Amino acid sequence: MNIVFVEPSFPANQRRFALALASVGANVIGVGETDEWSLDEELRSALTGYYRVSSVTNLREMTDAVRWAQSRCWVDRLEATVEAHTMVAAQVREACGIPGTSVRATWLCRDKPSMKEALRQAGVPTAASTAADHADEIWAFAKEIGYPLILKPRAGAGAQGTVRVDSDTDLAHAITVLAATGATSIAVEEFVEGHEGFYDTIAKDNRVVHDWTTHYYPNVLEAMRTRWISPQFITTNRMADSSFYTEVAELGQRVIEALDIGTSATHMEWFHGPKGLRFSEIGCRPPGVGCWDLYAASNDVDVYREWANIVTHGSPIHAMTRPYSAGIIALRPDRDGHISGYSGIEEIQARHGEWVIDGHFPPIGHFTQPVEAGYMANAYVRLRHPDYDTLRGMLDDVGRTIKVHAH
Repeated sequence: MNIVFVEPSFPANQRRFALALASVGANVIGVGETDEWSLDEELRSALTGYYRVSSVTNLREMTDAVRWAQSRCWVDRLEATVEAHTMVAAQVREACGIPGTSVRATWLCRDKPSMKEALRQAGVPTAASTAADHADEIWAFAKEIGYPLILKPRAGAGAQGTVRVDSDTDLAHAITVLAATGATSIAVEEFVEGHEGFYDTIAKDNRVVHDWTTHYYPNVLEAMRTRWISPQFITTNRMADSSFYTEVAELGQRVIEALDIGTSATHMEWFHGPKGLRFSEIGCRPPGVGCWDLYAASNDVDVYREWANIVTHGSPIHAMTRPYSAGIIALRPDRDGHISGYSGIEEIQARHGEWVIDGHFPPIGHFTQPVEAGYMANAYVRLRHPDYDTLRGMLDDVGRTIKVHAH
């Protein structure tokens, strides 16, 4: 099978997708913004062709690149695994007659108000929402639904630009801030009270082949705005033992079918609280923040290769037996500035060393990253354990013990 893969070298983990495709026998044609000579030797050897463009989000250039590939071989698939690349990839597929996730499905995955409206029509429980191009539309929605509300740029990914508002004063300030950042259309939705998590899949022809359910501690908005918190997310190995996880999986399957995702990795966010389980949003691409590394560690399976084999051959290689739960804890510096040192690492290694997957500690003198930069922006530790509750306790212990000092 001949597969065009968008941007095989940046960000850094992109090479893992390209290498996985090659490892299962696909002929991989890379299209990227980097000069071919600057690709590392392993990646260059995995590619059967390469076409450089100035931007992988430029529709004309990407169409030319794929037609160049089609002039040399039959192109079976065009794959993009970065959120910002998915729409152009879908447009090129349709222009060049290549099967895959459609422009409509990709647009629904990126435009949150339209996504939620389509899912409500399909009977999927989700928060009330609207798309607003003018401030008066936001005020009208607030008057109808009431507070709290969540606002974010309409095409935003993850928690980027997301803000909660609890009053008219908060709303006026949020509208001003979002306008100042250049947002021209805003997704506004009802705040759903409850615990937050995510459900990730690899689907083939709208059917889930592999899946994982993961919990946030605490919810993302709080985690990304509070320095003293060492936030975590943990993927569970209890999916077969709980009616709740069955409900999450059934919800995810309904979303994939309703949006006609087809064959793709997906990342779905959900809330569970007084109103029950509520769907939040979906991306038709793999999750970020090293999630697949946790899924690999929790199953002793190469998840990148599983994705590659499903894309290339239509079937998985291994089942997910879930011997472990696995999680990450982000460790924030005590202030912005430069890293000046660490404490507590040796204690954690002594107590939990056999369960440590890996850790990342930027060197002394390294610039710190702001709290809102995410779970892997500064220091972090990843662990796994057969018992979910034990793992939670270990991650809490890491957060209490390891300190990141800055000046």
